[in-house]
Amino acid sequence: QHLLGEPGGLLLAATGNERDSLASLVSYKLGLRGPAIGVQTFCSTSLVAVHLACQSLLTFECDLAIAGGAFVPLPQPSGYLYEQGGILSPDGRVRSFDAQANGTVMGSGVGTVALKRMTEAIEDGDIIHAVILGSAVNNDGRVQAGHADPGGDGEAEVVELALGVAGVKPDSVGYVECHATGTSLGDSIELAALNR
Repeated sequence: QHLLGEPGGLLLAATGNERDSLASLVSYKLGLRGPAIGVQTFCSTSLVAVHLACQSLLTFECDLAIAGGAFVPLPQPSGYLYEQGGILSPDGRVRSFDAQANGTVMGSGVGTVALKRMTEAIEDGDIIHAVILGSAVNNDGRVQAGHADPGGDGEAEVVELALGVAGVKPDSVGYVECHATGTSLGDSIELAALNR
């Protein structure tokens, strides 16, 4: 309501609720001057945003990058209609990489990270929660079971590329966070790609 009372508030409210303007609106409100890029890649949006932020840091387009993702449908949905053969779980439970995997559940939320080049974060005395050694992005093209399904070749290639960029050997990796939809098709493709 305060926003609507400001000069141009109605226009700002309208553009602020448009996903294409979210990054530039945040930059405007916080006085940020680096690249302001809205990313839409469905389930990989947050990770692709982090990858692009890392690239902007490496090329010195910015010294601090804020990357993340948001999915907050309004009004908030209550439940969902299960459809046989769809991606949604019939019982509201996700069983990723389980023999009984039968679907996923949609959620909503917002998450962001602040990223800096490590040398400067150390120099500034920042608390460092993690270090990104390398990242990579690709696409499966037409080599996948369907448009919304993962492609094993593409997933294996992007993991190999990210490991190469990071200079990390596969056997040194102790933890992998996956898409893990809890579907027998998606999980099996993801596991096969990681195994490769």
